[in-house]
Amino acid sequence: MPDCREGRRRHLEGVPGRNAPVTSDSPQDENAPPHVRDDVAHDVDYRAHPERYEIGRGEEGVFKVQPYKSELLSLWGYADRETADESGEAIYRQFKRYREDDDFVGMDMARKYLQMGYTRAMRYARYPGGQKYENGEQREPVYWADSDKRDAALVYDVWLERVRDDDRYRELEARHREQRE
Repeated sequence: MPDCREGRRRHLEGVPGRNAPVTSDSPQDENAPPHVRDDVAHDVDYRAHPERYEIGRGEEGVFKVQPYKSELLSLWGYADRETADESGEAIYRQFKRYREDDDFVGMDMARKYLQMGYTRAMRYARYPGGQKYENGEQREPVYWADSDKRDAALVYDVWLERVRDDDRYRELEARHREQRE
């Protein structure tokens, strides 16, 4: 299975304003949550400090928020329909454990891994080799460059909808947003 981090680095090379190295001169929003900032060590235990977690956009923080990254990343894969279904089921099982513990951060991180399964698989389904950019320009998508990845994306979409439709998840999400205001 391809290393998605390497693929992300590779496809963003040369894209203006993207993937710039963080230096002491780099602008950082000092008020941004730790899982978004690049200048903060990734040693925050979000299970112990859920108040520090910001939901963010899409999959933001998926590789930074501990201990959830350690618990979920090894479950995640999107090579084909079978891999996606096994991964989706395992991540959803973990989601239910987090729900039993009223652990919204864990529930939201499980949602993000399911969403990332969908988006990564769909990226490979639409762009040969998962390369959305070529020479700094966005490529035209190909329908369907990789049918196995499309099938995987559709499987992840089913698991993702189960999470999004979960009443307890929505309730805890609303509560978390209120507490962050």
